Amino acid sequence: MGVKRDQADIWFSKAVRHRDKHLCQYCGGEGSDSAHIYGRAKKSTRWSMDNALCLCRYHHRYFGENPIAFHDFLLKLWGSGHMEILRDKANAIMKTNKELRAEISKHYREEVRAAEADPSYKIVSYN
Repeated sequence: MGVKRDQADIWFSKAVRHRDKHLCQYCGGEGSDSAHIYGRAKKSTRWSMDNALCLCRYHHRYFGENPIAFHDFLLKLWGSGHMEILRDKANAIMKTNKELRAEISKHYREEVRAAEADPSYKIVSYN
C-alpha cells in the first residue's frame, strides 16, 4: 500500500512541474512526473520544493530502480551542499494534520496560479 495523496500533494506536484516547465530535468524531454528525492513518507521534506524535480516517466522509474545513479545525477545538478542540507532536513521529524495539509494545499495552489499569471514569478516553497 502506497502513501495516500491529498490536495497538498496534488498542488505541490503541479508547482514542481510548473517550476521545471514540464521538462525532464535529466533528458530535457516532456516531464510528467514530480519526483521526490526523499520519499513522501518523510513529512519534513514531502512538500519542499528543494526535495523534488520534474522527470519523464522513464527516468523517474529508472532512478527509482537505480538510486546510486540518481544520487550521482543530483550531485551534478544541485551540488553536495544542497544534498547535505536536504538530508538534514529529511531527518527532522514533522507531524501533520488536516489543517496543516489544507494550509500547504492553499499555499501551492496560490503559487501555481501566480506563476501561471506571471511567467517571471518564481514559486516559493512552503518550507
